[in-house]
Amino acid sequence: ELPPSEFMQVADSTWLVLSVVSNGREPPGCQATGVTKIARSVIAPLAEHHVSVLMLSTYQTDFILVRERDLPVVIHTLAGEFDIYREEGGECVPVTCDDVSNGFLKPKPAASPTLHPVQSPQTRFCVLTVAPDTLPAIATMLIDVLFYSHSPPRESDGNSQDLDSITFFSFSLIEGYISIVMDAETQKRFPSDLLLTSSTGELWRMVRIGGQPLGFDECGIVAQIAEPLAAADISAYYISTFNFDHALVPEEGIAEVIQLLQQRQESSR
Repeated sequence: ELPPSEFMQVADSTWLVLSVVSNGREPPGCQATGVTKIARSVIAPLAEHHVSVLMLSTYQTDFILVRERDLPVVIHTLAGEFDIYREEGGECVPVTCDDVSNGFLKPKPAASPTLHPVQSPQTRFCVLTVAPDTLPAIATMLIDVLFYSHSPPRESDGNSQDLDSITFFSFSLIEGYISIVMDAETQKRFPSDLLLTSSTGELWRMVRIGGQPLGFDECGIVAQIAEPLAAADISAYYISTFNFDHALVPEEGIAEVIQLLQQRQESSR
């Protein structure tokens, strides 16, 4: 319903949303959350089959967006590990490989994926949720933060590995569940009794992937970050945007994360 505009860019692909639901088969002692939990079972296999994904971690769960044309490959890749359902009229209907066999094309071998640089700003972030019935109480503040509070983005040096700060605010409303990521300073502007977070109230640091806009055709970007963190059992929220990808990790683990990603870059040379 949005009117055409020279100021609005729209990606060519249409995307479908995958929601990964645990059925209790996770190995004991698996404490990591976010994209780390599905790195080996979903992210890595899709990358190996050259499927480009967008990630959206929320306070409640994680969503994977895949291009509609890649759905046959996605189902064939994941069917051995997961029970797959599609939603029809509010009902979940089982999907089998036979349902998409006519459209399945075995992926062609691809060149080694580009190893993208990461930047680690000093900004500290909060991952929050809000009860839907209290949203009107902070609606004006949300509008102000979303549309009026930020200065125009400044051009950064793509080769820089560190930033003093980064402007980042994420708001998602999915099936009635609200998830917000904001920096710790912005959080102070909101009534503390309306923003809900984990009992530990932990803060998060960010690594931003890509020295320039990433585009949507490349595969394996999420896997480059998720797999090393999964191996180290480090929790991570991952948010793909139109231009860059962002991983949020617990503040106390940021030094280890940077070291892991630097080792990844060095080993690939």
